[in-house]
Amino acid sequence: MRKYSCYQVDAFTNEKLAGNPAGVVLNAGDLTAEEMQKIAREFNNSETAFLVPECGKPYDVTIHYFTPTKEVPICGHATIAAHYAAAVENQLDTCRIFQKTGAGVLPVDIIHHNGDYRIVMTQGKIEFGPVLDGKNLEKLLAALHLSQSDLLKDYPVQIVSTGHSKVMIGIRDSALLNCLQPQLQALEELSGMIQCNGYYVFTIDEAGSSLIHGRMFAPAIGIAEDPVTGNANGPLGAYLVHYGKVDCSGSEFLFQARQGEAMHRPGTIGVRVSIENGEPACVQVTGGAVIAFHTELLL
Repeated sequence: MRKYSCYQVDAFTNEKLAGNPAGVVLNAGDLTAEEMQKIAREFNNSETAFLVPECGKPYDVTIHYFTPTKEVPICGHATIAAHYAAAVENQLDTCRIFQKTGAGVLPVDIIHHNGDYRIVMTQGKIEFGPVLDGKNLEKLLAALHLSQSDLLKDYPVQIVSTGHSKVMIGIRDSALLNCLQPQLQALEELSGMIQCNGYYVFTIDEAGSSLIHGRMFAPAIGIAEDPVTGNANGPLGAYLVHYGKVDCSGSEFLFQARQGEAMHRPGTIGVRVSIENGEPACVQVTGGAVIAFHTELLL
């Protein structure tokens, strides 16, 4: 009989049953990929993180990320959740952990303050992919029930990645954002054509406490809608700097993003973009978390 320490953690929130839930298995070293997939399906969250502690290597832990239907290279909220659960279980102090993921070896900072933790995830290489136009853009707008006039002017609809790519789609109306009812099958078919499985629709609120409000759809990997997405808001920060939509005169750009409101699971992400010569150089996302429950799985 094998025993596994399993957590359900709500990330990018300090309130239980809000934010983005992730499954976490802390001692996953002897699990097969097939077993991980089955456990992720059982959790049925958008992602479940499986931690494999490492010794004698240039990194501290390997993390595998599974949706209910497939493995993905990296996940923002599941990274926050995984290191939060590990910090609580091991009673860690402030420290830096190096994790090996499908997006490379990346640092994660665990900040211990007032008896709780905040997690800072450094994301992977910033990559700007194709701009969607022509038939692909038409298919996307039809799937989202949007028109060209709904889009933000001079905000290209573009694939951007910091380890797990998303399509950036800026729209003008926050009320429209919360009313979106996309054709998921059409989005899934388009993902196969453009080789990108996530669609991040966002609005800008320069007067509010959160600059960005967004929704993310990824039906091609079994996620109809993700509540709060680190690997959407991180690349969005790089996108905003790259296109000069924010003040790029300093060495960094900081903002908050609010997501999950349409799903009644609101959460907030802090994003930091390091700037070099007016271009994004590195992206970090920051968030709190809360443990919804802890249990043991016997196999």
